[in-house]
Amino acid sequence: MTAETLAHLHHPAFLAILGAVVGSFLNVVIHRLPRKISLVSPPSRCPHCERRVAPWENVPVVSWIFLRGKCRGCKKAISPRYPLVESLTALLFAACGAVVAPVALPLALSFVAAMVVVTFIDLDHMIIPDAITLPGVLIGLLAAVFGFGVSPLDAALGVIVGGGGLFAVASGYKAATGREGLGGGDVKLLAMVGAFLGPAGAFFTIMIGSLTGTIFACVYMLRTGHGRTAELPFGTFLAPGAVLVLFLGVRLTQIYWGLFS
Repeated sequence: MTAETLAHLHHPAFLAILGAVVGSFLNVVIHRLPRKISLVSPPSRCPHCERRVAPWENVPVVSWIFLRGKCRGCKKAISPRYPLVESLTALLFAACGAVVAPVALPLALSFVAAMVVVTFIDLDHMIIPDAITLPGVLIGLLAAVFGFGVSPLDAALGVIVGGGGLFAVASGYKAATGREGLGGGDVKLLAMVGAFLGPAGAFFTIMIGSLTGTIFACVYMLRTGHGRTAELPFGTFLAPGAVLVLFLGVRLTQIYWGLFS
């Protein structure tokens, strides 16, 4: 593969198109994985009338707009979540092309796709599937060994800091209150983040996720009147935080240490 071809594959415009296509598949994963439905069979169908979706009706974003957000058969509304996920994945893939080195691009794209899936599954079902996080930990560690991610030492420390640190917090909260504050899925997610981004990446992900989650929780309680025992999908805040750290990790480190200098 020539340098010119590699440059084209790394171009944000190409990656945006690729991201939209991948986002279409991520919609399938988000819908089917927590329901334990095969990701490959049956083919895509309308969630209302079960009519099989024709290939031209499955073009990312474009088909939803062309069909005006409705099934061609039963005319019932198709959730705007579908083009949202496709557009979001396209945007994130293009951003990877702009800020991630070519050698690390496949790893970054895989990480971003996994974080999109985690965000929406946890939002819908309050779970983070092991099928995403456990292979993710292994992939992050192997990538480090073969020189495509952080150093092997940082990857191992990241798993300890991310997964181990959150496990300690969850255990302490349960001991103090008698209630589950964090699920095991959150712990495994942070272990995966640490394997990809190292200990600093795991640390900043926890900080960002905790800050945004706390703000959301306060607004939610004020608007709904629910008490502090209301459950919130923490992974929905951690996963976007991890993507932000992927893009801005060095800058975040500089800002953080600058506060103490």
